[in-house]
Amino acid sequence: MAFAITQTCCNDATCVSVCPVNCIRPTPEEQAFGSTEMLHIDPETCIDCGACADACPVDAIFPVDSLPAGQREYADMNAAYFARTEAEAQDTGDRSGPNFHPWGEPVFDRVLPPDFGPLRVAIVGTGPAGMYAAEDLLLHTRAEVTLIDRLPTAGGLIRYGVAPDHPATKKIGDTFARFLTHPRVRLHLGLDVGRDITPEEVAAHHDAVVYAVGAAADRRLGIPGEDRVGSLSATDFVAWYNGHPDVAPDAVDLSTERVLVVGNGNVALDVARLLVSDPETLAGTEIARHALAELRRSKVREVVLLGRRGPDDAAYTRPELLALKHLPEVDLVVDDHDPRIGAVIDGSRPNGKAAVLRDVAREAVDWSVPPDTSVRRRIVLRFLSTPLEMCGDADLRAVRATDGDGELLIPAGLALRAIGYRGVPQTGLPYDEATGTVPHEHGRVTGTAGAYVVGWIKRGPSGGIGANRVCAAETVGTLLADAVAGTLPAPTAGPRRFHRLARRRSRR
Repeated sequence: MAFAITQTCCNDATCVSVCPVNCIRPTPEEQAFGSTEMLHIDPETCIDCGACADACPVDAIFPVDSLPAGQREYADMNAAYFARTEAEAQDTGDRSGPNFHPWGEPVFDRVLPPDFGPLRVAIVGTGPAGMYAAEDLLLHTRAEVTLIDRLPTAGGLIRYGVAPDHPATKKIGDTFARFLTHPRVRLHLGLDVGRDITPEEVAAHHDAVVYAVGAAADRRLGIPGEDRVGSLSATDFVAWYNGHPDVAPDAVDLSTERVLVVGNGNVALDVARLLVSDPETLAGTEIARHALAELRRSKVREVVLLGRRGPDDAAYTRPELLALKHLPEVDLVVDDHDPRIGAVIDGSRPNGKAAVLRDVAREAVDWSVPPDTSVRRRIVLRFLSTPLEMCGDADLRAVRATDGDGELLIPAGLALRAIGYRGVPQTGLPYDEATGTVPHEHGRVTGTAGAYVVGWIKRGPSGGIGANRVCAAETVGTLLADAVAGTLPAPTAGPRRFHRLARRRSRR
């Protein structure tokens, strides 16, 4: 009985470090780690010890024999990964195989000289990126850490970005929460760096400042009518159902029968899933009360995912798409308006994204016909299509799109753009308009001594929660190297003065 990793995998890689036989791939040292959809357990090598399941921060690892019907395909997905990597090794002449990379000698690259005093480090942002950086500093150095967040509640993406029907994913917040009360940590909530307190004031009281502010904005479509009533960003929608204080409780109206979501990444799938799920299954989650009430009143019967890519190149991951197939009382349909769509699905390699859709119903959808309210709710995947205009008068009525062969009009009373997040300029830091990130070298902000970045504001909106662990390790390593080299600017004021200042300025 081997173990298997399921769709809630966060790529944190804690499981990798505790596996006694090194059977979980890819490891953070392997190139594929940065781009993999999830981690995988080799069923041929797994010794069923359960160490990985005990260590998993999001409860994503289960014995294969205990997987429910809707998750049994994940066992095959785990095994297929190793079959593929073994075949690739043979093609390249590499006979080391995926399971025989020995553990090297431990490297203690966080050790500072014995006479080195404790650093005072401020971390702006309490999401995963910031908390991984804090964890690294607290566990491997004597640093004193000041955590700062503009919101009244700590957690960042964990608190306000994870869908409420993924409670296991939110559990990683429990791991981070223990550091909020660490004796070498001071936490200041409701304090906006750049508005309530200046970056210079923060820097003056600390040896270094790490910015972990994420990518707070959404990418825009740049089409006419995008700002009509009824056209929203998925960023706002996700924030709405998670109770983010920046989004009003009445920001979303679900009185329409059809919702169109532009995009086919994991966020788009999250949004679609929430819109068609039984509200009573969400009642015991952390969903915002106003969102649950609106979902109970919802008239939505159909959600259309409009994506410009084809079924094998969509931005979502296979695990999340697989989960969409098993929603209770919800039908998943592929709009096969283009013969290339079916050909790609049928011809996809076994581990390709499109292969997940082989047993999904296909239909040439007539968009002039309203959704049938007498049947089950459904999600329609419309590939190879690009939105051209949000149409209507004061309110949204339809979305005009093109599929390359012509234009079509899809009636919808609500449209959500889910085409990615984007970082915003930070006061006092350089900014790359093209990438929406802060220019840096291994986390060290370009031209700003003592300032560092981690997470999406560093690398762009890519990678899940666990990807921030490796990202944070690089930034902290750079920070400590600068400390040893003596290039960090010395604080001009003590920590007590800063904490008094922060308390006066806080809006909490």
